[in-house]
Amino acid sequence: MSAAQSLAQTLLAQMQDAGAQLVTADILQPAETLLDLYGEDIRARAYVTHDPALGEMMLRPDFTVPVVQAHMQGGAEPARYCYAGPVFRKQDQGRAREYLQVGYEVFARDNAARADAEVFAHFAQLLSGYDLRPVTGDIGILKAAVAGLDTSARRKAALMRHIWRPRRFRALLERMGGQGPLAAPRADLLRALQSAPAAQAGPVVGLRSRDEIAARISALLEDAATPPLSVSQIAAVDAVLNLRGGARDVARDLRAQGWDALAPALDRLEARLDALHDAGIDTAALPFEASFGRTTMEYYDGFVFGFISDRADLPPVATGGRYDALTAVLGQGRAIPAVGGVIRPDSLIALGGRR
Repeated sequence: MSAAQSLAQTLLAQMQDAGAQLVTADILQPAETLLDLYGEDIRARAYVTHDPALGEMMLRPDFTVPVVQAHMQGGAEPARYCYAGPVFRKQDQGRAREYLQVGYEVFARDNAARADAEVFAHFAQLLSGYDLRPVTGDIGILKAAVAGLDTSARRKAALMRHIWRPRRFRALLERMGGQGPLAAPRADLLRALQSAPAAQAGPVVGLRSRDEIAARISALLEDAATPPLSVSQIAAVDAVLNLRGGARDVARDLRAQGWDALAPALDRLEARLDALHDAGIDTAALPFEASFGRTTMEYYDGFVFGFISDRADLPPVATGGRYDALTAVLGQGRAIPAVGGVIRPDSLIALGGRR
């Protein structure tokens, strides 16, 4: 047994001592579920293969989706699960493509703030003594900021889809604010659509029906006619994205902005900070970055956290957060609030053990 595997078993035993039930998940996962959740972007990061009987499959990119699926098929409530095993991700040069994950998940309806605090405090205890710094964030605040913009529902939905892709989000926000010209192909397309009715476009070619094509044309024209976002609205979103500091200070600064759309998300943040305080966490010193988690945590929709080393060659040692929306999608109409996280034992071994 390797050092990382031995450490994984130690962490797993501690999670079981905290009340988590051990679960397993197949290494081969149906690709259809993951593609429905994340779109074709997942292909750039997952290993895809084809089974003659089961169809398109993926080497397990993480445990959260199969654990949620198993719970939604009849798990007790509340429930705590833990797991350990390899996951597979396409990586840049120098990063492991197969590595161990040890995870802890909580499904509970009664008190989301307390469940968030339980998971974070448990990870802080598991990782105490290692040379790591914690960081927290809240995707829910970013989503609330987008929902509060004075623009069309279609534009808000487009921004929501790209919250986890900062470059695309920025480009989209700037285009919606009228900053810079449209890309030439898009400008040419809009001119053609505005000057020639769809009915005169000729025969239908391809798999889309005439009604589907007409609906897409209508959406493009509606978007082109939507007034641009104001400079003040874009500045307000930027102010949220750029906030960082002590968690209590950030909560106070966000309140001071007086943006009513953020109020429910800030209520949740403050309740979470109170629960973290009750769990023994110094929330005044706890770092908060409003943009944390936007590049690596695309199914998280609320509280997010990480434990990070100062070594540039190592990924975050632990990451986690709340993923309520994921349970609704996988539960086919049923949903339950859920929060969890994962630890990479190999990164802890690379750090050389506890201080």
